[in-house]
Amino acid sequence: MRIGGLQKNSLIDYPGKISAIVFTIGCNFHCPYCHNPELVDETADEISAEGVLAFLKKRVGLLEAVTITGGEPTVQTDLIPFIKKIKEMGFLVKLDTNGTNPEIVEQLLHAALVDYIAMDIKSPLDSYSAAVGRPVPIEKVKKSIALMMRNSVPYEFRTTVVKSLLSPDDIIRIGEVIKGAKTYYLQKFVPTKTLNPAFLKKTTYTDSEFEDMKNSLSAYVDKCYVR
Repeated sequence: MRIGGLQKNSLIDYPGKISAIVFTIGCNFHCPYCHNPELVDETADEISAEGVLAFLKKRVGLLEAVTITGGEPTVQTDLIPFIKKIKEMGFLVKLDTNGTNPEIVEQLLHAALVDYIAMDIKSPLDSYSAAVGRPVPIEKVKKSIALMMRNSVPYEFRTTVVKSLLSPDDIIRIGEVIKGAKTYYLQKFVPTKTLNPAFLKKTTYTDSEFEDMKNSLSAYVDKCYVR
């Protein structure tokens, strides 16, 4: 495992649980607004997996869960054995993913190694490659969406909304892609640190515009939230 960060506790990342957050290095996307550029361009200082596991062992009974995020965790070849070790300690595990490795997602679900999955939906499917700056296996993204929606493991879809990249119509088109989903989050883009420095000048929509988009999405998803 290539790990580039460890947040020792969080009250907001795993719904309703106190969690640690493990940040993996490397990503197969190159989203210009990414707020973890050091993980994408692989300049983050590495932390040993053994060190992370040792920390977690000391937190058994104090923390409830571990969130594994990135970067993109599913590009790590030893992700599954790493998660097994975390589960053996009794922690719940949340996985953040972009959905491009449905085979890994399916293995984790089948082995009951994840308890919550959050998948980023970057744009309408026909503009994915432009949105993320890399060629995208769209069929794999679609397969991951389907896997999550038909499984009993709690999940959420989410989209970071940069005004210059996504129109309100684009958001509705995303709603069409995940129609029938239980939970969808619209995330306000906050330009504090970005992979492409030009995006530090970008903006998102107003609260009232987000509310309009949220209301429009009620025709497609069970619950939509803005955060």
